[in-house]
Amino acid sequence: MCRWILWAILAVPGVAWADAAEDVAAATRAWAAAYNSHDPQQILVRYAADAVFWGTGSETLRYSRAAILDYFRNMPNRPNARVSIGDHRVRVYGDIAINTGLYTFADVVDDASVTRPARFSFTYRLHNGEWLIVDHHSSRVPAASP
Repeated sequence: MCRWILWAILAVPGVAWADAAEDVAAATRAWAAAYNSHDPQQILVRYAADAVFWGTGSETLRYSRAAILDYFRNMPNRPNARVSIGDHRVRVYGDIAINTGLYTFADVVDDASVTRPARFSFTYRLHNGEWLIVDHHSSRVPAASP
């Protein structure tokens, strides 16, 4: 009987971590859906008030909501812009979680389809029951070595 109680106590945190990891993966999918909506405000609400952001195509470290919003300001003018989440790995450390992986940006530029594979690291903090991005780093996947 004592072993059963010990097993039950040890198993519950694992379930909680698995649920949290899925919630973080869902938060990443919600970010992608917001990006695909082309609405900068929908994207912005995925970020915490103190978030820091290194955009894929930016030379500027953005560490205010206004600066992050500015990065996405042209989204309404890019109706074909899309992102799809690829392979990624979530790790949860209490109320902090990190999701690292690949995503692919697609768009139409000068009537030609363009895809840009990129790498991401999203760091999330659980705030009032919602996983919000506190750090987002994105960079292009380097060209293959010859």
